[in-house]
Amino acid sequence: MCRWMAPVASLRPDLAAIGTAHAGLPPLPSAASLRLAFLTLLLVAGTALGGCPLGVGHEPLQVLARGINCSWTLERHTRSYNHLEGDVRLRRLYSANKFFLCIDKTGKVDGTRRKNYAESLMEIRSVSVGVVAIKSVSTGLYLAMSKKGTLFGSMKYNPNCKFKERIEENGYNTYASLRWKHGGRQMFVSLNGRGKPRRGHKARRRHPSTHFLPMLPS
Repeated sequence: MCRWMAPVASLRPDLAAIGTAHAGLPPLPSAASLRLAFLTLLLVAGTALGGCPLGVGHEPLQVLARGINCSWTLERHTRSYNHLEGDVRLRRLYSANKFFLCIDKTGKVDGTRRKNYAESLMEIRSVSVGVVAIKSVSTGLYLAMSKKGTLFGSMKYNPNCKFKERIEENGYNTYASLRWKHGGRQMFVSLNGRGKPRRGHKARRRHPSTHFLPMLPS
């Protein structure tokens, strides 16, 4: 079994001279073979510790020199919320004012106290992260908001039908128009104390009229 010896030239010049004077000594390994052995050892150790394999995007020397955490690099790319897109929930939006949001076949948005009213059953679909489209299952109309903050039912899905869904501290959800704002302020889906839709620019996030609880259909 051969024993590897460090290059004597890197230790002391006088020892290097003595080493080269004896022809009986084994030849010293070349720089290329040393580098290959080092890389092989590094790859074996990296694999055993859960490090980066070749081809991930970092050379072994770069990983060692820069201290790159390979597992974090891979994990970062898997932390995607794209799986939420297309997620569909059947819910009834129950307001803090004790009304269920509904859309009738004429496109009128209103509130009802009837728990199992057909026009209050909504299909809430995630269209992007934190953004949803709300459609009445009974009428097939989408909840939409105009530039003036008026709620209405739209036959076709369009940018007016996108709402930012946010869970508030009290556990209720708020729905703000993604497309329209008024004076830089968000405009919210809102039902007043009589169950009538309130203009988006008159609603505020803290108002109970803008708070909705998505309830499972019974």
